[in-house]
Amino acid sequence: MARAVTTRRKTITTIVAWAIGILIFFPILWTILTSFKTEAEAIADPPSFLFFNWTLENYTLVQERSNYFRFLMNSVILSVGSTLLGIIIAVPAAWAMAFVPGRRTKDVLLWMLSTKMLPAVGVLFPIVLIARTLNIYDSYILLIMVLMLINLPIIVWMLYTYFREIPGEILEAARMDGAGMREEILHVLTPMALPGIASTVLLNIILAWNEAFWTLNLTTVKAAPLTAFIASYSSPEGLFYAKLSAASTMAIAPILILGWFSQKQLVRGLTFGAVK
Repeated sequence: MARAVTTRRKTITTIVAWAIGILIFFPILWTILTSFKTEAEAIADPPSFLFFNWTLENYTLVQERSNYFRFLMNSVILSVGSTLLGIIIAVPAAWAMAFVPGRRTKDVLLWMLSTKMLPAVGVLFPIVLIARTLNIYDSYILLIMVLMLINLPIIVWMLYTYFREIPGEILEAARMDGAGMREEILHVLTPMALPGIASTVLLNIILAWNEAFWTLNLTTVKAAPLTAFIASYSSPEGLFYAKLSAASTMAIAPILILGWFSQKQLVRGLTFGAVK
């Protein structure tokens, strides 16, 4: 009887999980399918799901109109650059909070997390003013700094959580053997927390890749990433749904592929320390 109940629960859980997964993935699937339609078929009512005239014309026109690979390279530079800079800053900060905590450590962590609740538009004008004054508007350095700062609380929080799972006695033993702070972080802490650091890097690359508000407001041409590439297909003349879908598919394809091939590392890192 108990085995039958357990089997029924697993079946229901599997069905619910698949239903949620399909529900989440359906908009992406619809975007991909729309990218292979003509503009007339893209706005047809009722819409066609699979039975339409498949065409690659939208991808050809999108590439002819915009240099996709330039936007792609900008996205890679901004997402990877901001994540690596954030990791360099966050690892020592998380180490100090995890292993040398003070009375206000938890307050600092909560304050860092509270900055994520700040409306981005509230600080947009000061940042634009500073960027134009320093002549760094529409530059890699500006976008990398901004993307790093908005994701830094998440990086610190994740690394702090992973570091807390590492026994402090191991670091104490390293100190007794003469390891300084640099050696302790690089040669003891980092290798042990590598799964957690890897998942933090992957997650923050995804967050930086998908960031639209700051990239659309702080760039024009030079440092514009794929979010600007997508937005360029919304014009005063109207929305070109098929071309917009093609541009969106081209923009999300690299990060979808990265997520697919690194899902094991992500899951391993996100569950790091959960089972001892």
